Amino acid sequence: MKHVPIIVLDFGSQYTQLIARRMREEKVYCEILPYNEPIENIKKKNPQGLILSGGPASIYDENAYKADTKIFDLGLPILSICYGMQLVIDHFGGKVVPALHHEYGKAEIAFDTVDGKINPIFNGTDDNQIVWMSHADKAESLPEGFVKIAHSQNSPFAAVANEEKKIYALQFHPEVSHSTCGGTILRNFAKYICGCETTWNMGSFAKEEIQKIQNTVKDGKVLCAVSGGVDSSVVAALLNEAIGDKLVAIFVDTGLLRANERKDVEDMFKTKLNIPLITIDATETYLTRLKGVVDPEEKRKIIGHTFIEIFANEAKKHDNIKYLAQGTLYPDVIESVSVKGPSKTIKSHHNVGGLPDWMKFELIEPLRELFKDEVRALGLELGIPKEMISRHPFPGPGLAIRIMGEVNQEDLEILRSADVIMLDELRSSGYYDRTWQAFTVLLNVKSVGVMGDNRTYDNTVCVRIVESVDGMTATFARLPHELLERMSSRIINEVDGINRVVYDISSKPPATIEWE
Repeated sequence: MKHVPIIVLDFGSQYTQLIARRMREEKVYCEILPYNEPIENIKKKNPQGLILSGGPASIYDENAYKADTKIFDLGLPILSICYGMQLVIDHFGGKVVPALHHEYGKAEIAFDTVDGKINPIFNGTDDNQIVWMSHADKAESLPEGFVKIAHSQNSPFAAVANEEKKIYALQFHPEVSHSTCGGTILRNFAKYICGCETTWNMGSFAKEEIQKIQNTVKDGKVLCAVSGGVDSSVVAALLNEAIGDKLVAIFVDTGLLRANERKDVEDMFKTKLNIPLITIDATETYLTRLKGVVDPEEKRKIIGHTFIEIFANEAKKHDNIKYLAQGTLYPDVIESVSVKGPSKTIKSHHNVGGLPDWMKFELIEPLRELFKDEVRALGLELGIPKEMISRHPFPGPGLAIRIMGEVNQEDLEILRSADVIMLDELRSSGYYDRTWQAFTVLLNVKSVGVMGDNRTYDNTVCVRIVESVDGMTATFARLPHELLERMSSRIINEVDGINRVVYDISSKPPATIEWE
């Protein structure tokens, strides 16, 4: 089992993924496990420190989430955040009570010194620093051996510590960007308190993964699903580096792609990556199977099952195919397999969850441990051109989940036309490279409009453009109104069947980036 320097036990916080990301930004490898992970599994990963995340529950609730208490007997440094702090205080005999006021948002903390010194968890950070609070409970009394090391106006115990046990508890969230010194606090915990080495980078990851692929594949061949997106392109480049002509790269034209996608993908693999590519046109198959289907989860399942079936059929045409490679990312695993313990599965994903029993080859997922920004860094490490790496994410199910309701050829053409115009305006304005993801959604909601002297009753298109680092959280892009106006005007005037354009100003959470 892989050595994991820092393990995060997840108690359901919406910020848990950010803890792992921030740790990795500090070049310390980190993984998330459910709060109730068996102690033996934790030991096998040989961690140097544990982080207990926040969560929506209260420690005094009847069904409060509780980790195996043996984690406190491992002798490891522990950093507990928000709900994690409640758990620590309650476990060691302190008292947690409901706060008079729910504290949510920015707060200022001041250090409390012990023997005239600030606690080492705060080394290199500012007194009276801004942090992000999100809690409805507070510590009323501390357990024996714990001292307060910081306070805020509303939280007398904003941070506490037991130096003998190397347990540190924070009421605030250092992983959130609003906590101005949060990265330094996490680095202090990992590097100086836990003694972790800062060796996590994409250069070392590439070397290890190439070796692992070679040891796994040996004399077999790998069937690799490619879409032209960042993830599958990086997977293909990594496999090509590792096994060369043992790679069989397959591109399936589902009929659910963006405008000119097929040609762009074929050109890219031929001229940029120098990887032979087999193209399969499955448009008719997909549209036939999606006919009459309106439920988004059913769409995803049909697309996923068809995808697997096509690849199984293609594999039969090649000798010695033993493996299927996919571009599964860590966020896919977290959201789809519900690795977060108490959190709920948000959506199924056709790249996650293994293969059907009837398939004879095994799965290779070289990016399964990576966040999106790490995949981009890996791509650059492998020599993939920056213009390819900077492409916006595109979902595996394609435009099928950007059409509300049944998928048909007419609606696909309307959506593609609107999307081309939106992207054209975004690129020409310089905002494409400043945003994470941009696309249009066909709502299949019709409304009355007027064009010339005629009354229209046509479709509404939603423009969705977000800013993010890895897709785990996102905020809507605050674009100039003039840019949005040009997009709207061109879409309505140039695309038949659309008479209204709206802009999505919701963030993730609570919304997801994609609509379905």
